[in-house]
Amino acid sequence: MLMELLKKWLGHPEELYNLVKFKMGGYKAVMPKIDEDSLSGSLRTCYQYLNQTSRSFAAVIQALDGELRNAVCIFYLVLRALDTVEDDMTINLETKVPMLENFHSYLYQPDWKFMESKEKHRQVLEDFPTISLEFRNLAKTYQDVIAEICHKMGLGMVEFLEKKVDSKQDWDRYCHYVAGLVGIGLSRLFSASNLEDPVVGQDTELANSMGLFLQKTNIIRDYLEDQCEDREFWPTEVWSKYVKKLSDLAKPENIDKAVQCMNELITNTLQHVPDVLVYLSRLKNQSVFNFCAIPQVMAIATLAACYNNKQVFRGVVKIRKGQAVTLMMDATNIEAVKAIMYQYMEEIYQKIPSTDPSSSRTQQIITSVRSISIPSGALISRVHYSPIYLSCVMLLVALSWQYMSTVSKATEEYVHTGEN
Repeated sequence: MLMELLKKWLGHPEELYNLVKFKMGGYKAVMPKIDEDSLSGSLRTCYQYLNQTSRSFAAVIQALDGELRNAVCIFYLVLRALDTVEDDMTINLETKVPMLENFHSYLYQPDWKFMESKEKHRQVLEDFPTISLEFRNLAKTYQDVIAEICHKMGLGMVEFLEKKVDSKQDWDRYCHYVAGLVGIGLSRLFSASNLEDPVVGQDTELANSMGLFLQKTNIIRDYLEDQCEDREFWPTEVWSKYVKKLSDLAKPENIDKAVQCMNELITNTLQHVPDVLVYLSRLKNQSVFNFCAIPQVMAIATLAACYNNKQVFRGVVKIRKGQAVTLMMDATNIEAVKAIMYQYMEEIYQKIPSTDPSSSRTQQIITSVRSISIPSGALISRVHYSPIYLSCVMLLVALSWQYMSTVSKATEEYVHTGEN
């Protein structure tokens, strides 16, 4: 076990340092804890539900400044409740369709709740009166945004209940409903809080791209998991060029075609990077910047890990915990984010097979992104540790491997990405 740990960290000593730093208090810079004693009983319950239903967003939501924090918390829980209805296959369509279409109206009905769900996160439906109470306690400007986005998302979910994702346009439309609308709603909340300029909430195209970049990344990475649960989100227009059925991509004899299909979808997803960088460059508030930037850098790192990787069709592909912590601690300003984007774009570029059908398009997109993602001044490594210091770190690994294993587990709740 010691040798395995040494092998794991020797190639990435800076990640070991950042894991220790993060665990010993570094997380406070990007994820400060809220004072729960200052919250009302119902609001405290809402934050408990937030922590129970989201491993990847709870911490960054609680790090937001001022009244925006509560607005985003309630926004998340409302959409989580809506999503729980959509995901519950035990609810028949005769019941589900009107629920999705009218879910936004339940926000104004103090006693509405749903007790028949069998889904994992059904508590947000069973205790919806607590969530809707805190929704009605928000300023009207926040209420209007949340209700409108909830209504649009519900209608979009109904559209895709029995409709497959056939074309690339369908893929964009589906991702708009489940993630682009979230980006648009969040952006409008940012502006409504006066922490960000009005243009952030007004530019819906950029906000939509933020959501699409994250959602497409998750869909690509989760191919095998979705197949096991009989869900299909890859567009037929793309996968039908390689196999007869989407499930055929998981067959060993089709692995080369499967990787080419995935590379084409990753190439499509990379087209959103310019919009992501423009969006982030407009943000002024540090807590909002961290909230938006962290998922985006996690996504580009995930795409780099997935690109041309056969493992996507054999198991789970994740970025390392130390890698995730390093990204979280680094992505605190636009120049750092540009450097991160540049780094992972270059990683993808170096892996492009000359025989890949999408190779020319992939190279073209990466080349265009280079021109806007090169940080100011010369691009140098984001790691600045002396050889002597790194040797000390390696000694720490050798002497304290069991402790570090515990630290790694303790930080998992902060860095587990894409779960929700």
